[in-house]
Amino acid sequence: MTRRVPPVMVAGAVLAAAAAAAALLAPWISPHDPLAISDPVGAQLLPPGGAHPLGTDAYSRDVLSRLLHGARVSLLVAIGATLVATLIGAAVGFAAGLGPSALDGALMRGVDVLLALPRIFLLIAALAMLDDISLPLLVLFIGLMSWLETSRLVRAHVRELRQADFVSAAVALGGGSRRVARHLLPHVGATLLVSATMDIGGIMLLEAGLSFLGLGVRLPQPSWGNMILEGRHLLFTAPWIALAPGVALTMTAVAFNLLGDGLRDALDPRRRA
Repeated sequence: MTRRVPPVMVAGAVLAAAAAAAALLAPWISPHDPLAISDPVGAQLLPPGGAHPLGTDAYSRDVLSRLLHGARVSLLVAIGATLVATLIGAAVGFAAGLGPSALDGALMRGVDVLLALPRIFLLIAALAMLDDISLPLLVLFIGLMSWLETSRLVRAHVRELRQADFVSAAVALGGGSRRVARHLLPHVGATLLVSATMDIGGIMLLEAGLSFLGLGVRLPQPSWGNMILEGRHLLFTAPWIALAPGVALTMTAVAFNLLGDGLRDALDPRRRA
């Protein structure tokens, strides 16, 4: 019997693939240089149409070109930070799930304390103390603040699988924690994949918020967050400047959430039943 693909997964995958394709192909499909201010005087704040399908901003830069190049930055930060968070969360979750009860208790109490802290304010404070915020540093900071929920998910799944027959067989054959972890990783991989997919949308929104506050990607390099920042004062006179990145950000975040929901339905046999 053919397994039915969840419709939300298809919708999310199509939208996410479209955003990724636009980001990858931005240097070739952008109609103009996103940083160029070479248009003649009078080309500022042009409405959508003609040579500028999404209009121009206050510096006569093409909004569509900045939107496409901003997708590269926003997706790069989101995917990179998600990778950092997933690796840390998986390591902590496996250590807590496979380790002795004392280690499990210490790690999970530490996670509980960190979850109780206002992480967004800690992140803002840490970034505000830096004079120059490079993309790798931004990815690292966001990733270090985003692994806590993943660790709890992995720990719960590992503890559930510890009683499985294949784990008991691996232990009976003299397998240590590393060998047991290698046996468990394929089973926990689905949980990690779903968690990472859904984290991308949230981290994109977080990066956009930081860039809007001037603590993320710095101008003139475009990202969807600082494009919204540039257009906030022109919402009534040139709404397309902030509207284009706002709509793109919302649709991409929703796309990854839909994709994560679909993957969870497809990969969890209990939900399929």
